[in-house]
Amino acid sequence: MSAEPIRPLPYAERFAAVAAGLPGRSLPWLAELRAESIARVTALGLPTPRLERWKYTNLNPLLATDFVPAPGGGQSLGSAAPSGLLPAERTAHRLVFVNGALRRDLSRIGALPAGVALVGFAEALTDDPEGLASLLTPTAGTEDDALVALNTAFMADGCVLRLGRGVALDEPIELLFIGAPNGAAVAFHPRNLIVADPGSRATVVETHVGMGSGVYWSHPVCGVTIGDGAVLTHLKLLDDGPRAFHIARTDVRVAARGRYDSFVLTTGGAVSRDEIAVALDGEDAECRLTGGYLARGRQHVDNTTEIVHAKPRTVSREVYKGVLDDRARGVFQGRIVVAEDAQKSDGHQLNKTLLLSDHAEIDSKPQLEIYADDVKCSHGATAGELEEDALFYLRSRGIAESAARRLLIEAFLGDVIETVADAGAQAALARRVGAWLGGPDGGRAP
Repeated sequence: MSAEPIRPLPYAERFAAVAAGLPGRSLPWLAELRAESIARVTALGLPTPRLERWKYTNLNPLLATDFVPAPGGGQSLGSAAPSGLLPAERTAHRLVFVNGALRRDLSRIGALPAGVALVGFAEALTDDPEGLASLLTPTAGTEDDALVALNTAFMADGCVLRLGRGVALDEPIELLFIGAPNGAAVAFHPRNLIVADPGSRATVVETHVGMGSGVYWSHPVCGVTIGDGAVLTHLKLLDDGPRAFHIARTDVRVAARGRYDSFVLTTGGAVSRDEIAVALDGEDAECRLTGGYLARGRQHVDNTTEIVHAKPRTVSREVYKGVLDDRARGVFQGRIVVAEDAQKSDGHQLNKTLLLSDHAEIDSKPQLEIYADDVKCSHGATAGELEEDALFYLRSRGIAESAARRLLIEAFLGDVIETVADAGAQAALARRVGAWLGGPDGGRAP
């Protein structure tokens, strides 16, 4: 069989025009890394549905838009700046990015414990460039990923969080990314790096929102390193604008006895894909990946995950639940790999989707690859409509049909939202679900 023709990404041709203005341009190692990355993009081309990982998500709409790199400094927001997931009183530490650029005038960082460093990516390239070099080395599995390479070539800003040994950060850190196109269709490529040294603990809340109805492409890549016994809770809200593209990847490596807890709620964007790859690379390492997604109209929302149990006695739990209406399409691809030496590993994966319309579609592909013989692993997927018996029961108690439908949907998603340990964040996520249900035909009542 002949090789698949490369599908070029015209946007990559803009690299030559912006390279001289990117941060760290005077660093030889970074200039070489960027050059290698853009060459990889050119050689690989844009992923197509013929690649198994992209079987259900076609990026042709991305090719149809003439994106330009967002200018440095971000767009002026005026007085209508969107809020983040957490209420103001909970955000002692917040970095705000507009079109991918850190806005110090909109950010605030309270008193941080000794051993915690929270800075912008561009700032870190100036203050500690060599400290970033090892963190930007492509991780296993991303060498043939054209989109990760594209981010590496164009990355201009983002967040760098370092947690020193044994540090416990009680207040969450919020990263607020605002897409604010002003006429032109802009693209921005944040690079976030989180390093949790042994025994440390923190919560990071990542919020992506859009202003107006303009077209933009949010393309963040995040690298997370969790040391021995460290715990990181990572909450994400993807509520981009109605015509936005959001293509994200998070790579996580967890050492012995470390833990990574992730929750992702997707409600916005025209096309979104959130990809998480976790390597449980030490004995007794754990991860929990939980998510919810709500889509209507012709939205396309893709959650793709991979968990590799590389060492013995590692544990993973994964549950994603979604609600799809109108002609929306959801994708869930979950892959659990248990390596040959990872005996006594324990992995569970589940995807459930409610379809509120005969035209809504879910493509669910849970997958197990087990190379060890002493393990406990399971997976499952279901899709269906609201239960008529439950609906009848509520209506027989005098509850209107629209209210009954809403109660059932909120209860369906409540199972995953309740896994968020932070009470304030849990309440905020529940409010976001309620706001979505309060939108056009939220409960699909006749």
